[in-house]
Amino acid sequence: MTDAMDAGALGAQEAPASAVNPDLRWYIVHAYSGMEKAVERNITERIQRSGMQEKFGRILVPTEEVVEMKNGQRKTTERRLFPGYVFVEMVMDDDTWHLVKHTSKVTGFVGGAKNRPAPISEEEVQKIVSQMQEGSDKPRHKVEFMVGELVRVKEGPFTDFNGSVEEVNYEKSRLRVSVAIFGRSTPVELEFAQVEKT
Repeated sequence: MTDAMDAGALGAQEAPASAVNPDLRWYIVHAYSGMEKAVERNITERIQRSGMQEKFGRILVPTEEVVEMKNGQRKTTERRLFPGYVFVEMVMDDDTWHLVKHTSKVTGFVGGAKNRPAPISEEEVQKIVSQMQEGSDKPRHKVEFMVGELVRVKEGPFTDFNGSVEEVNYEKSRLRVSVAIFGRSTPVELEFAQVEKT
């Protein structure tokens, strides 16, 4: 019960409504892939226009930060944890269902009956929120390599050679790959961008 109250207190800070509705539940909305932020904006605008703020809480597009190398530069970008899905905290009734379902770029709700979707638990949402927080505190690399994994060199003097990963250095975005050259295994230092997983 205290979790629900804590979640309600959070919603009061983030939601535009002055009093939090105790009937708010989390629902998963399926959206066109790559359009999650647009769906979030569209739903928010429709809520404002229809005056149903008291029936809606937070709208969440779960993302995490990932580090990738582009043109030799370390770049932090945002990646969707659940591409094509938006989490909406709302009171489910005919009006709210209709508002969300008929929002541009929304294909429908996930789970439950066709016109009565099933909510997900507050605990599940909290796991997602904490995963997002971890991602912003310590961004992960977009591509993760494991020792022993087979890779193919795609650029440089060893192009089209296959090898096995011996060591991974995420700080420098480099790895050591054991490549077979003339029948002998030779360790080669490469950048992440120079290899691809096989």
